[in-house]
Amino acid sequence: MKVLAINGSPRRDGNTQVMIEECAKSLRKAGIDVELVSLRDYVIKPCSACEVCYKKPWHCPIKDDAVEILKKMNKADGLLIGSPVYGADVTAQMKALLDRSIIPYNNQDFKNKVGGAIAVGGGAHGGQEYAILQIMSFFAFQGMIAANPSGGLFGAMGT
Repeated sequence: MKVLAINGSPRRDGNTQVMIEECAKSLRKAGIDVELVSLRDYVIKPCSACEVCYKKPWHCPIKDDAVEILKKMNKADGLLIGSPVYGADVTAQMKALLDRSIIPYNNQDFKNKVGGAIAVGGGAHGGQEYAILQIMSFFAFQGMIAANPSGGLFGAMGT
């Protein structure tokens, strides 16, 4: 089994990275292969709603790294998606990637994959629930199976 862990933070060595790496350690102890991807190392532009991907599966005319990451997501059995909280939501980089996920959605390519969510906020009322809800909405939209929440109403959260 392979899990792709995606860090949506633009900050190197931040709290989201620490939480994702701790989760990855636990998964590896269970014999699961984990690949870590940090969105700060990629260029992801917003979706332009051109609808080319509706006609040509897995084709997007936008020249960036989104399709590369989406293909990695497609090859994985499970996804661990983490983001710091920015304005009671995921980061702009993560939101752009989630919006671009219409590419695999058209073929239901992520259906029945397992997904886990992490959100890291600056305080007890830092908006983690809203960021987690964004990620969990992505899982539902894709027909994925959300991992059992732990640490919060919707998933793992940290301050």
